[in-house]
Amino acid sequence: IEIGTLPPIVPRPAAPQIRPNQPRVFDYDAEVPQKPVGGPSPELPGGPGVLGPQTQEGLPTCLLCTCLITTVYCDDLGLQSVPPIPKDTTHFYARYNKIKKIHKSDFANLNNLKKIDVTANAISEVDEDAFSGLPRLQELVVRENQLHKLPELPSTMTLIDASHNKLGGTGIKHETFKDMSHLLYLHLADNSINHIPVPLPDSLRSLHLQNNNIQKLNEDTFCNTKDLNYVRRALEDIRLDDNPINLSDTPQAYLCLPRMPTGRLI
Repeated sequence: IEIGTLPPIVPRPAAPQIRPNQPRVFDYDAEVPQKPVGGPSPELPGGPGVLGPQTQEGLPTCLLCTCLITTVYCDDLGLQSVPPIPKDTTHFYARYNKIKKIHKSDFANLNNLKKIDVTANAISEVDEDAFSGLPRLQELVVRENQLHKLPELPSTMTLIDASHNKLGGTGIKHETFKDMSHLLYLHLADNSINHIPVPLPDSLRSLHLQNNNIQKLNEDTFCNTKDLNYVRRALEDIRLDDNPINLSDTPQAYLCLPRMPTGRLI
């Protein structure tokens, strides 16, 4: 094109002619993605961990329950089993439900779990290794259930509350608490226990055994009979009331304690 001349005029393409009665055709398949039929719903961004794993009720755990950071609350939902739990959970609550059994798989691979509270269910059976493989578990609350024996627990425990169950004379294994060097609170009230589960760790602060069937104390139940200078300084709260035992029958059993247990003296 020379300077001072105009560019050639290029005709614009004509718009397609649409007859008055001719319907317009749209490609809906290209504009709107189709939802898959008969398959799982699309995952949210971030994968299945966003709302937790799928439960038997058809909802992710964190829609059925309440998840606050790493704490999961599944209280009073009528649950009959432990729901799948997100892997990063540290505290799990499923109180006031209808859970009857705890399986080993319920808490498998939850390596960050520190507390389990299943108060007021109908639990009568716990798989032997359901809790023992949890490396950071510190607190177990299973009060107000139907347990006949205490499950095996890791040595990391600081609190065990199995009050208001059906634990009997054979419900607690020998030396169950021996290696729990961080155990502070052991609450086993309102059962049918007929002996104090010794040896008790020196770390223990609170021992609740009221309303059981304990009939006898030995001099070495709390104290070290081989070391007259031994003092159990931490254990200041011992409940033995409502047991068929007279504490005045064994005065030597309390010499190492900072205070007398609560119980019958006459």
